[in-house]
Amino acid sequence: MTNSDLTTRLQKIKLLIADVDGVFTDGSLYIGDNGNEFKQFHVLDGAGIALLKAVNFPLAVISGRNSGVTTHRMRELGLEEHLYQGNLAKIEPYREIRESFHLDDSEIVYIGDDLVDIPLIRRVGVGIAVANALPEVQKIATYVTRAKGGQGAVREVIELILKAQDKFDIAVEKITKDTYKDS
Repeated sequence: MTNSDLTTRLQKIKLLIADVDGVFTDGSLYIGDNGNEFKQFHVLDGAGIALLKAVNFPLAVISGRNSGVTTHRMRELGLEEHLYQGNLAKIEPYREIRESFHLDDSEIVYIGDDLVDIPLIRRVGVGIAVANALPEVQKIATYVTRAKGGQGAVREVIELILKAQDKFDIAVEKITKDTYKDS
């Protein structure tokens, strides 16, 4: 697919849906002796979420695993309303999200990395695999990010969407606007 074709498809997008483990994170799970789970999230992705919010562009999250750490991070990012966890068959939460936003499949981007993400990557308008996704996932994706999951891949996709829709500069201006005024 050419850059022009990708841009054309991204211009029609109204919702971004992302997997968590392997997309927002590098897929590693750190579990302590006491059973506490730890994950690493990248601040670039969090800043990307701020860009989306600045232009009221929605993002939903579907994770195959239940994780208190994921719940905590998504709450920090203000994404708890559209967070779905604990279902490897992601089609049901996907349908619920799509219907709640009253969208067609062609108006949605999905980012994934593993076999359980393939049905959604095939279904949406723009299916994206992160750079470290399984080869089977990369093969069917519309676009493969340069960044790996957990290392800014979500931010890369956000910027692609916002730039295709001429909203990137507006978003940057809104989140960096100096609100200090001389008295």
